[in-house]
Amino acid sequence: MKNIAFLASRAEIAQAARDALAEQYGNHDPENADLVVALGGDGFMLQTLHDTQHLNTPVYGMNCGTVGFLMNEFHVEGLPERLDVAEEEVISPLSMRAIAADGSVHDALAINEVSLLRAGPQVAKLRITVDGRVRMDELVADGALVSTPAGSTAYNYSAHGPIVPVGSEVLALTAMSAFRPRRWRGALLPSTAEVRFDVLQPEKRPVMAEADSRSAVKNVLSVIVRSAPDIRHRILFDPGHGLEERLIQEQFV
Repeated sequence: MKNIAFLASRAEIAQAARDALAEQYGNHDPENADLVVALGGDGFMLQTLHDTQHLNTPVYGMNCGTVGFLMNEFHVEGLPERLDVAEEEVISPLSMRAIAADGSVHDALAINEVSLLRAGPQVAKLRITVDGRVRMDELVADGALVSTPAGSTAYNYSAHGPIVPVGSEVLALTAMSAFRPRRWRGALLPSTAEVRFDVLQPEKRPVMAEADSRSAVKNVLSVIVRSAPDIRHRILFDPGHGLEERLIQEQFV
């Protein structure tokens, strides 16, 4: 049997699940494990992928939370057999470089999305540049985000962005509550694109930037987003329930 590292969120149900699984199958340090089993919801799965990315170890999630798009069903029995037939999906994150008003530079990675959000009572004003060419002089909105295919059913979908198939090599650029241009629905960009946001009137209309709702940077002046294909996250799914199937199924709900 493979050496398994069981990691759990702080939720009581996830902690109890880890104890039950560890008692039956043992529990190894992630540094010495053949694979990692993450117990929680999608948020904890993202955290686990970030925390273990240096290991190149596959991660199999089991749902003990409220959302489980990246997770498999939870069962204690039969886990080794499930892991033996699990299908692997490989995804790459986005890199975010945010420059704040104080001149500091902040780098972070996002598996789902990089988002810019207004941080004051007034809407944000953003200039959008793609691959060095200004594509929108002024977007007036609550914010904007760039999403990977894996993250297209998360924050992006809530902001009425499109669901993007895995393997399409496309990023979704989506506005949040766009005021001007009215009814602008965003854009689909090649995964090789570099997207730059410049904050207009930053003192009057402050903006914050986040990567996967983590690494919040306040009072940003500009944010550059690009794919990071050199970083690979390996996610395991039960047969027939991988990311591609889930993204297709989500469009017919």
